[in-house]
Amino acid sequence: MANAPRLTESASAVFAVLARAGTATRPQLASLAGLSKPTVSSAVAELESARLAACSGTASSGTGRSAAVYGLGQAAGAVLAVDLGPALTRVRGCALDGTLLAQATGPRGDAADVVREALVALPADAPLRTIVVAVGDVTARAEGSAVRPATAKAGPVFDAMAVALPPGVPVHLENNVNCAALAELHEGAARGRHTFGYLRIGVGIGLGIVVGGQVLRGANGAAGELARLPYPWDDDSEPRHEALEEYIGARSLLRRAAEAWPDAEGPRPDTAERLFALAREGRSTARALVGRHATDIGRLAAAVTAVLDPGLLVLGGSTGADPQVLPGVRAELARLSWPTEVVSSTVGDLGTAVGAARLAVARGVQTVTEAARTKD
Repeated sequence: MANAPRLTESASAVFAVLARAGTATRPQLASLAGLSKPTVSSAVAELESARLAACSGTASSGTGRSAAVYGLGQAAGAVLAVDLGPALTRVRGCALDGTLLAQATGPRGDAADVVREALVALPADAPLRTIVVAVGDVTARAEGSAVRPATAKAGPVFDAMAVALPPGVPVHLENNVNCAALAELHEGAARGRHTFGYLRIGVGIGLGIVVGGQVLRGANGAAGELARLPYPWDDDSEPRHEALEEYIGARSLLRRAAEAWPDAEGPRPDTAERLFALAREGRSTARALVGRHATDIGRLAAAVTAVLDPGLLVLGGSTGADPQVLPGVRAELARLSWPTEVVSSTVGDLGTAVGAARLAVARGVQTVTEAARTKD
């Protein structure tokens, strides 16, 4: 990783504004940064000299005058976001203004090769500023310990992928559901809402909690780990470790389908996608299974609402985001709790990678702007 050049404070501020805007004229930069035009002109010259900004064209004003339009320069660099999903690894490489530069997808077991494919596609002269890896795990770690998932759940695949990461580039871990929640906040179903819950139901379960536009991570980095809710919880049963995730997850849904499937309805579904497709076709057993799944998710949503009262729940995940689930979740939540808006995810399977890329861009910009060492 190339070290970011030392910048004046004004150049650092203008760089951050330009990264957010993508392109801007000097008057626009002055307005956005709250700086005088002479100060901005000096800052832009400094950024151009360091190849952190470059003129990308001209724009005509209302008076007929032309103004130079600036964007980020090649030396601003790039970032990498890696989604280590339960089945697939998705990688996105972005410029610091968020422009997509490279992407690659492959099986989870080939994570290292997928990362290498994306790295090769990045511009050769763009320094890699930071890497964000989204994992299905708690990501807090002790001070000074190695960068690694906190438990054994995602550890092996992370270790296998890490051999492909270039040395010297900062690596940051984030929970995959938190990343997807950020994608919903900025680009999905929760745009314009600063407080909400993102409830993911698929192979596993999880909750991304956004309060005041920020993800709530908790003291142990474990906020939203719904798998740890005690289940079952009654006089005759002892709660088991992550038993709720085992019950609501897709594997148990398919097991219940196998047990209930009548011979008269043909081959039993062997994937959740097939089960939901059969329900859409009107198969009675599939519809009943999906309906019960929606009720279970609604009960979990009621537990979330009782604690957070988020006002909005976004349903995501391989089964949670299916539109067939939405009516049942809404009905059960309305029966058990107070009014809460429930909608389906709009970012889909790419949500985690998109959210991780957004985090990576923010951290990448920070590595450059924190290079400000001198006073104006």
